[in-house]
Parts: sequence; structure tokens; C-alpha cells
Amino acid sequence: MAEKILVVDDDLETVRLVSLVLQRQGYEVATAFNGEECIAKAGAQVFDLILLDVMMPDMDGYQVTRILRGNPQTASVAILMFTAKSQVEDKVAGYECGVDEYLAKPVHPAELVARIKALLTRQKKAAPAVVEKSGYSIAVMAPKGGLGASTLTLNLGINLARQLKKEIIAAEFRPGHGTWAYELNLSGQENLSNLLRYKPIAITNDAVERALILTTYGLRLLMASQNLDELRLVNAVEQFEVVHKNLLLLSPVVLLDFGHCTLPDYHRLLEPCKEIIVITEPYPLSVKLTQLLIEDLNKKALFSKRRLTVVLFNRMRSDVSLTVTRVRELLGLEIAQTILPSPELAYQAGMQNVPFIQVQPQSLPAKQYEQLAATVISHIPEG
Repeated sequence: MAEKILVVDDDLETVRLVSLVLQRQGYEVATAFNGEECIAKAGAQVFDLILLDVMMPDMDGYQVTRILRGNPQTASVAILMFTAKSQVEDKVAGYECGVDEYLAKPVHPAELVARIKALLTRQKKAAPAVVEKSGYSIAVMAPKGGLGASTLTLNLGINLARQLKKEIIAAEFRPGHGTWAYELNLSGQENLSNLLRYKPIAITNDAVERALILTTYGLRLLMASQNLDELRLVNAVEQFEVVHKNLLLLSPVVLLDFGHCTLPDYHRLLEPCKEIIVITEPYPLSVKLTQLLIEDLNKKALFSKRRLTVVLFNRMRSDVSLTVTRVRELLGLEIAQTILPSPELAYQAGMQNVPFIQVQPQSLPAKQYEQLAATVISHIPEG
């Protein structure tokens, strides 16, 4: 199979001539005329080498290289910087930002081809033996607000981290409706919105990792604020997708708090998820709304390759609520876990700025979160 090269230059004649030289050598050639187009194409397909100009109108070759190197998808691609900037400081800047080879224009076609062949040979010898695996993504959803999606995501994440003995990532995919920063008295509540304001091509793995807040509970959190101005960011679907993709490269398990989801095209964001946890409560209206949510998820074919896990928050007196058996019958689904009410523990957690399960780790609700985590872990493929 022919090796694929992406030629990037804002000069049409240079792109045409270089492409012709490379095609005659048997290479498969694609072209881009600016940095943004280069990053988009490099992220959409795999190239063996990128031949990159420095001076371009939207972003220069140094910026493009840093973005490519910061994205795990493109971090290992060979980059040959091919430019008229031939000063020593230009070459040093190129190598410092991550290029593999630097070649000054003008150059004889034979030398250009020789440099490309040598670089591709080096890349093959240095190719890593192991491909980085993407993590197991779990979405947490509720048919209406106030059912405890944020509480479940946070406390389930802590238990997963403990039982797996690994750092887990939990993210509030709810711009303008975040709660964790306030519950736990943490900074970083603007971090999700800051990422969503970037162009998708600028949301690199490094940028996402910097936005994560490390806690003492084995969790790294990507948090949203309560700033209602951020509600407009629900339309940043492409940015959400890129953030999600990068989170999966940073942790073996990623929990996403969708809450009562109001994101447009939310089904696109659920595509990488392997499991969807739907929360309900033993009240007729809540069960009816849960049925409608599950029907919508089924219409979008989101359960064909994903596991559906139903969790029942039983926060009402037994004499004014449906039984677990009745909820199961109405939904036509098994209830994976019932979590009992404990308003006293919830109050203490709020006063102490700690997660619910940290107040009394031996309490019955804390044990129920442990059981739910064990159930979820049983769904995660080994290795």
C-alpha cells in the first residue's frame, strides 16, 4: 500500500509541483492550503508524513505542529517542515515545537524525495509496538431534573476509583448547571466552558488534561459552573465530541454527567459510550418520563451496542411511592440498584463540602453505591 503524505502550503504552485514529484515516486498525496485545513485532515485520516510550510495566513507551521503533537491521534505522525525560513533560529524553533526534519526552500526534487524516504524509514523503525487504548465511557442521565444524576456520578466515580485502584475521570456535561465545584469547594468550575469556547482543532489532549481537577478521592473532575451565560454552549456539539474523545484517552473509565439532558444532538455525544445509566424514582410521573427517555434512546438505536443500567432513587415514604416490582413492570427492565434516602447524610455532606459517601462510609446508602460500582465493573471488558 502506498504511503500517504499530506502536503501543506498556502502557495498553490508549490503544492502542485511537490504533489506531482511525490506522486511520481508512488506516494499517495493529499493537500491542504492552511493550518486549520491541515489539522482537520490529519485528524480525519492517517498520514505517514506531513510536509508542512511555516508561513501561512491563519496559523503558522509552528502552531500547527504543537497542535498535532498535542493530539494523541496525530502525535506520532512524521512532520517535515519545508519552508523558505532558513535561519538557524527558525530551524531551532521548528525542532523545539516537535518537527522531525527541517528543509529550507528551494531544494532539488531529488533531495526532497531522499529526505522524505529517510524520515519515513526512521519512523517505521521507531513505531511503537502498543496502540493506546480508549477508555470505557459511561453516561448518566435522568428524565427530569432533581433526580440526583450529579450525586450518583460523583459518588459512583469515587467507588469505581477505589475498587479499580485507578484514577477515574468524571465530567459535568452540563454547561451552566454544574454543582461539583460548589459542593466540594473546588476551583475550576469554568474549565468545561473554557474548552467549549475553543475551535475543535485546538482542543488537544494536553488542553483537556490541564482542565481536569485532581481530588483526594481518586477522581479527576472536569467541572461546569452555574453561570447561566454558559447555557449557549450547549450548541458546541463538535467541541463536546472532541473533549469526550480526549477524556477517553486519559482514563480507563470516564463518567459523564448529562443530568436532564438538554444538549442538541445528544445522541452524537453518546456514540462513544459503552453504558448508559438512567436514573428514575418510584413516582408515576417520573416512571412515565423515564419510559419516554428510553423510547427516545431506542429510536436513536443507542442500545444496540450499549448496556442500559437503571438505578432507582427511592427518596419517598413507601406508602406514597410505587414498589420496586411495580417500577420494574412498568419499565419492562431490571433495576440494577436501589439507593435509599438519607437526608441527614446529605445535609452533613453539604456542610462539610465532601461527597455523600464520605460522611458515613459504612452507612446503607454508601454500601449501595459500592454495590452499584461492583455491578458496573462487571460490565467493563478485562484488559
